[in-house]
Amino acid sequence: MLFRVDPTATAPLAGQIAAQVRGGLARGDLSAGERLPAARDLATALDVNMHTVLRAYAQLRDEGLIELRRGRGAVVRGHVEAGHAQLIELAREFVARAAQLGLTSDQIHAVITEAQS
Repeated sequence: MLFRVDPTATAPLAGQIAAQVRGGLARGDLSAGERLPAARDLATALDVNMHTVLRAYAQLRDEGLIELRRGRGAVVRGHVEAGHAQLIELAREFVARAAQLGLTSDQIHAVITEAQS
């Protein structure tokens, strides 16, 4: 999988990296058990700080998409469905757009509730 970041984008670099992994899962480019690049190697390739990559990996771990194993690195979890990764990415895009429009968390929840009706 090829990773790219845009330092001029408004999205944080760690968020861009995590979004690319989510996209790879949604498209089926990444599969269960597949290893992601070592944080140090990816940071060097992208010319970013290693902690930026680690922050992206931690975010993906918290979302349940990858496991971080000491000595083995970041591995795609076995139960991850492409649809789940895609929904997370869509939700992040929605929340980011809502924030650009100046909506508060309560207003965002209200929009979601309205959409469910």
